[in-house]
Amino acid sequence: MARLSFVLLLAITFFSCKKPQGFEYRDTKNFKVEKVGFDRSTISMELVYFNPNNFGVSLKHVDCDIYVEHNYLGKFVLDTLMHIDKKSEFSLPSKMEVDMKNLYKNAFTVLLNKEILVEVKGNTKVGKGGIFINVPFNYSGRHKVEFN
Repeated sequence: MARLSFVLLLAITFFSCKKPQGFEYRDTKNFKVEKVGFDRSTISMELVYFNPNNFGVSLKHVDCDIYVEHNYLGKFVLDTLMHIDKKSEFSLPSKMEVDMKNLYKNAFTVLLNKEILVEVKGNTKVGKGGIFINVPFNYSGRHKVEFN
């Protein structure tokens, strides 16, 4: 009887633990150029995600490359542990310094159009109960740029 109870408990535990789905990358919001310099500039943005799970999950790591007009802009890395509620959208504020030589090629286009193509490619680590999976994401979209 004890063995049957153990097997039943093990089966219930196995079937009730659903592997968490990765976050859906949704958007980049509030893209701003905060400081402009000849060699380096500072930009900030919010990376917006959606948790499609019917349960809360944890975000452990974000590592992504950011491109503007198909030119590599820089890398964003977030090493923190945060809880994300079920079926919710959330944003990760980010700030990074960029090497301006990669932007000079498209500077005239950006200044005239006030809109740029932003691409974000990377990975997140999401999990539940201490078990994390690595989930890739890709995003591409046009965004207005505000110069402060």
